[in-house]
Amino acid sequence: MTYDGRAVANYVLDYCERKGRAVSNLPLQKIVYFCHVWSLTKLSRPLIRHSFEAWQHGPVLQYLYREFKEFDSNPIKSRAKKIEPNTGERVFVSYEFDDTTNELLEQVVEFYSRLSAYELVALTHVKGGPWDVVWHHGGRVNPGMKIDNGEIVRFYSKAPLAAQ
Repeated sequence: MTYDGRAVANYVLDYCERKGRAVSNLPLQKIVYFCHVWSLTKLSRPLIRHSFEAWQHGPVLQYLYREFKEFDSNPIKSRAKKIEPNTGERVFVSYEFDDTTNELLEQVVEFYSRLSAYELVALTHVKGGPWDVVWHHGGRVNPGMKIDNGEIVRFYSKAPLAAQ
């Protein structure tokens, strides 16, 4: 099953709040990205139903960026919302994951939420990595700058963390 990236983001924000770790928009994007990465490599399934885009500072879910851009580099104090189709109201995006997914998310968020924004960006900008391949694709135009899940699996299945 794949999920809305806002649900994963809300999980990350709730987890980090419980641990006393402030999270701004840029680190949130990277932590959510790594949740998706490790779901692809360890569980052999995508976590998030939408594609990440290669932006200057790394992988981004555009709609998630828009949701929290008002916080800039300050800690996020709210949770992602969606429009309820029956009422037109904006409501918080809830989450409920199966046990396997929940266990993976806990491990990934625990590890990556301890890193600085600079360290997270550096991890996503590794030469030959999925972001690097899309960002430095050699062409003049790459519409949407989408990061392919197959490229993520190809690169991260060789990474040391994938073996843990």
